[in-house]
Amino acid sequence: AESVEEILDAIHELDGIRHKFAYQTDGAVVKVNSFAQRERLGFTAKSPRWAIAYKYEAERVETRLNDIVIQVGRTGILTPVAVLEPVLVSGSTVGRATLHNEDEIKRKDIRIGDTVVIEKAGEVIPAVVEVVKSKRPRSAKPFDFSEHIHGKCPVCGGPIRRDPQFVAWRCENLQCPAQTTRRVEFFAARSALDIESVGGIVADKLIERGLVREPLDLFELKTEQLAKLNLGTDEAPRMFGEKNATKAIHAIERARTLPLSRWLFALAIPDVGKTTAKQLTRFHDTIDEVANSQLLRDVLHYREKREQKSRDGGTKEIADRLIHAGFAKRSKSKAEKERAIVTEVGPVVAKSVLDFFGSTAGKKILLRLRQLGIKPKSENLSAKKAAELPLAGKTFVLTGTLPSLTREEATEKIEALGGRVTGSVSGKTDYVIAGAEPGSKLEKAKELGVRILDEAAFRKLL
Repeated sequence: AESVEEILDAIHELDGIRHKFAYQTDGAVVKVNSFAQRERLGFTAKSPRWAIAYKYEAERVETRLNDIVIQVGRTGILTPVAVLEPVLVSGSTVGRATLHNEDEIKRKDIRIGDTVVIEKAGEVIPAVVEVVKSKRPRSAKPFDFSEHIHGKCPVCGGPIRRDPQFVAWRCENLQCPAQTTRRVEFFAARSALDIESVGGIVADKLIERGLVREPLDLFELKTEQLAKLNLGTDEAPRMFGEKNATKAIHAIERARTLPLSRWLFALAIPDVGKTTAKQLTRFHDTIDEVANSQLLRDVLHYREKREQKSRDGGTKEIADRLIHAGFAKRSKSKAEKERAIVTEVGPVVAKSVLDFFGSTAGKKILLRLRQLGIKPKSENLSAKKAAELPLAGKTFVLTGTLPSLTREEATEKIEALGGRVTGSVSGKTDYVIAGAEPGSKLEKAKELGVRILDEAAFRKLL
């Protein structure tokens, strides 16, 4: 396509034929048709900047809402779920749909017994769009969230509370079996510690049988215990089995040696996703270093002093300390001048991490890890501290083909010395490493006055 009109024509044409495909689709992806321009645009942490998804309007269907049940998540958040008269939507039968929270139920005036319109958001997640009020039965009453569950957690019977700052109700019992199950599932997920076979019904039964009360209990399980785990009922038993148990124990043992970033993510620290976890492990070698991080404290102190417009000289001292450690750099952006420095992670993340490990639960996790002999190490920090690494705080961009190094090898060498590699050139870039056929990144570097190195100069820098 060579114009917006042609792109839209192609999107509409695809919409007309996609239902004939042997697989389900929910949209079309529009990509820049130039490798040079793609290279210049680069990537964010999650997706390319040179592609965008167009989502088709979801199919909508009417059905009856028979009940509302409340589910408990790993952080204790109570989520209302609609129990529906089963109906076919976008190729599959739907019997449940999320209602998100109490405010959403009130806003849409959703009541048990209503006829509702549902769709699959992104043609994946079923959701209630609206109520057909002309079909509402006279007996339908406004839904009262707290009254519906008798003012207590529907799973453990513990106290519930709604924080005025948030829309969700929360179970306050940290030992709630539902919370524990979800935490164990998250902890063992492929993106976290990748502990095979520990999820779903297995996690439910481990907690129900009292074998696991918190995620770290997995590391004390024995093959014999898992093999005899009954996934069925007393009347109709179904054992996990020795083969599955052996695989699970091997996965648990393998998790002991996974890098620190995977562990930080698996612990479900608020505001710490996979990318942030890796950023933290560039400057901290062990979990104890993260828990007691002076760098994170400095980020908070710097923000506090900036907000107070402190004139005692402390702001500059903290900024210099963070820059020397490679954890911050002077802002080159006009929009960021008031911030003076840009830190690797912001004050929200810094506070979340310090609060987590400073809490009773966080201290218990650190103690338990020591007792279990689990000592996760950073995968992207050498034996030296980040501040001592020669490329600490430096940002690199690679373009073109280097004579004797692949991009992966060059990236590893940079990260091993404390540097960071990004996908696009900006005012924050310190070096561009240019090989043969470098593309548009080289021109961008010249425009911005970024220092350009060939492989020989790069090796000398290393």
